[in-house]
Amino acid sequence: MYALRVIQNGPSGPAHAPEGAAPPRSVRLSLTDRCDLACVYCRPDRRDGYLPERLDLAAWKTMVHGLVGAGVRRVRLTGGEPLIHPDVVEVIRFLGTLDLDDLALTTNATQLAKLARPLREAGLRRLNVSLDTLDPVRFERMTRGGKLDGVLAGIHAALDVGYDEIKLNAVVVRGENDDEIASLVAWCWERGIVPRLLEVMHIGEGAKLKDRVVTAREMIAKLAHLLEPGDAEREPDRGPAGYLRARHDTTKKVGFITGTSDTYCKGCDRLRVASDGTLRPCLATNDGLSAAHEACTGNAEAVADAVGRAWAMKPDGETWKGCTEDSASHVSMRGIGG
Repeated sequence: MYALRVIQNGPSGPAHAPEGAAPPRSVRLSLTDRCDLACVYCRPDRRDGYLPERLDLAAWKTMVHGLVGAGVRRVRLTGGEPLIHPDVVEVIRFLGTLDLDDLALTTNATQLAKLARPLREAGLRRLNVSLDTLDPVRFERMTRGGKLDGVLAGIHAALDVGYDEIKLNAVVVRGENDDEIASLVAWCWERGIVPRLLEVMHIGEGAKLKDRVVTAREMIAKLAHLLEPGDAEREPDRGPAGYLRARHDTTKKVGFITGTSDTYCKGCDRLRVASDGTLRPCLATNDGLSAAHEACTGNAEAVADAVGRAWAMKPDGETWKGCTEDSASHVSMRGIGG
């Protein structure tokens, strides 16, 4: 049977979405909860512990068959850091056989220099790189020991391979890298990369940085000389980012992800699967349903059924405040995959 793993967000937990809601179309697979960095908004240090068990390759294949059977059409691999998983290329190769509408991966790029080509040849279409600064000293401080040169080498390798799209995700922290957003945007545009600027979200370690949130409104004001005026607009089936075009070249754009000032819960169609096989219907709570047994025993039909049960646990986006809910501070960003 299914094993619930629930943390209540109040006396009776959050209100759930109305019955009959459309099934999830998008899923983020946290291939591993391990990571080789310890970013200040993500984890407290490099010794914060890992899950005792994780799905193996065969279980992931069953899990994905069940997800697709339940209606999922867009898949993104995350971590921790997915590129440190020994089977990441094989997972991408398998996903590439399923005729998905979209197949993407988010990485910190520390291992990308050696994997950019194998991943592309295996069928990976789009790539998001998490990079908050181009200053090596600042990078080492924000990641607690990371080396910028290796990340830049990974990005250049990905550019050489020729992905359909490469985006850069930068979390903007007041007093740390908020003076760098214009140079980050220019650096991306020069290389054909789409920059996306993220508000610090009050999840896990991010909840300790509430006084260091830079809102998207502030970011847009800082970039006003570079951007066309107007409201940032979201793109269909491409997540929560809103985009503004460049003044000098409308083929270029900047994305803004407002995880704090506008938590965009209404209309969310995203399910998360933790590396231990727990189906997580919301980023801002630890509520979930384990489908590990079903995946490990090769029962894709039971996984698909579990998806429906987990989706019924999704908070009601009309009233739920997402990452600003108190429960979010107890969620591990590294463990759920962001």
